[in-house]
Amino acid sequence: MADGERPLAKHVVSEAKAHVEILGSFVGLLWVIQIVNSLLGGALTQLGVHPRTWSGLWGILFAPFIHGGFAHLIANTIPLAVLGWFVMLRKKRDLFTVSAISGLIGGLGIWLVAPGNSVHVGASILIFGYLGYLLLRGVFERRFWPIVGSILTFVLYGGALAGVLPGQEGISWQGHLFGFLGGILAAKLLQRPVEETRPERSSPEGLRVDLGVKAGRALARPAAEIDAEAEGEVDAEVEAELARLRRKR
Repeated sequence: MADGERPLAKHVVSEAKAHVEILGSFVGLLWVIQIVNSLLGGALTQLGVHPRTWSGLWGILFAPFIHGGFAHLIANTIPLAVLGWFVMLRKKRDLFTVSAISGLIGGLGIWLVAPGNSVHVGASILIFGYLGYLLLRGVFERRFWPIVGSILTFVLYGGALAGVLPGQEGISWQGHLFGFLGGILAAKLLQRPVEETRPERSSPEGLRVDLGVKAGRALARPAAEIDAEAEGEVDAEVEAELARLRRKR
């Protein structure tokens, strides 16, 4: 392996380990909470979002971490891990930002429009937030890799979009819908400016790009312009030599 490839390989391995640790800790926390909830007879479920009650607002913080049963948690585990990993591929902190925005918008949407006398829990609020973020990031940024990510996300999980519509009883479509909208908002807020993709002039890469641009401009100049400039330089040298000879006399 070449010397230049070793730091890259170490970086890739380090990033992969960090991703596994973050997602593994998050998913592990959800399972621990569900085990405790099961031992308590489902008492933790009451910490979810209760629409249009002041105490129910606290559920916005707790709902994504609580599930109605192990079947509910199992259904959410794989898409949470896969989509969460996609969100982290560019920056690990994006996962926390997208989660916070999706959880907040999703929870508030549930609180405002869901039926009264109901309770809403589940990490699907975040899952649909990740889905909205990944699908719309390519649209907002219009760059190759974000667009590829959006297409891949649609191919893998596009069918889940039906979950944002009223359908099966007992499924919080309100959480899905507003979590999805929260993800779209996160994609817009975290939109990477085009300028960030251009190297700084102070960096070696930036200097190479700057020199390349200047060289291209020079090559694009008309030959007549270059010849005229060369003749001007020669004339200046001749005049300087004549002035030197006059001074010697």
